[in-house]
Amino acid sequence: MITDVTNPFWTTVARGAEDKAVENGLSVILCNTDEDPEKEESYIDVLLQKRVDGVVIAPVSSNVSNLRSLSQQGIPYVVVDRRVEGMDTDLVIGDSVGGAYELTKHLIELGHRRIGIIAGPEQVSTAEDRLAGYLKALEEFDIPVDEALIKRGKFDQGSGYELTKELLELETRPTALFAGNNFIAIGALTALRERGIEVPDEMALVTFDEIPQLSAVYPFLTVAAQPAYDMGTIATELLLERLDGEREGNREVVLETELILRRSSGAPVRLHPITCAQSGAGRHGRTGGEVGLDVATS
Repeated sequence: MITDVTNPFWTTVARGAEDKAVENGLSVILCNTDEDPEKEESYIDVLLQKRVDGVVIAPVSSNVSNLRSLSQQGIPYVVVDRRVEGMDTDLVIGDSVGGAYELTKHLIELGHRRIGIIAGPEQVSTAEDRLAGYLKALEEFDIPVDEALIKRGKFDQGSGYELTKELLELETRPTALFAGNNFIAIGALTALRERGIEVPDEMALVTFDEIPQLSAVYPFLTVAAQPAYDMGTIATELLLERLDGEREGNREVVLETELILRRSSGAPVRLHPITCAQSGAGRHGRTGGEVGLDVATS
């Protein structure tokens, strides 16, 4: 279940999950939730009716309620990207705290002290982790937290656009922006362009997650890039282990995030790995069955 099929981060996660499933003789059912808990619940009901063998899911929030029906029906599932309170299963995530810390630190080291952040929804752990990384960097460099520079919204272009306009209306506007994901960054760029503000000359901009099509033809955005394809394949490997009964207990896999410096932050281009990755998974030889794929916007 993908919340935004147009977001290349999640379509890449989905492709990784699909490739690993097909490699092991499984079919994939793909849905789209639009970050809507009711739509997520409806699709989970559909997957239960289809009697799927298991589910790879990035829930729309950190609330476990919609996942209870999977547990009650004995359907194994693996969570990607987002922690869920009371979860009793495997988890595959990127290092959002570390990535956000490094992006913010990079801006501080370039001389910025007023850094605005447009984070995602409060009920999503990924958004909370990225805000935590931002605050950690400010604390390390003894920069006071200005609540006016912290904006919360959806992981979409609309939020990026509207919240960037709010930041630009501040009496002392920020000199740099941290967009919580790639689509927020696109909205921010649109708002800056409308105001005639040049990036990076008048406003630095950094974000989480690549936009592959844009980067291929115009490498511009400084990003903390997560290994989206690996996230999908590893989550499916863990699900296959659960289906095969190969192990007991839960695993948390934290994947390395790569800092890719480009023109938008106003610094020389270079690459720098942020954290150490954990990965897992051997090959599985399963045949038949279906795997439900439930993915939400990062």
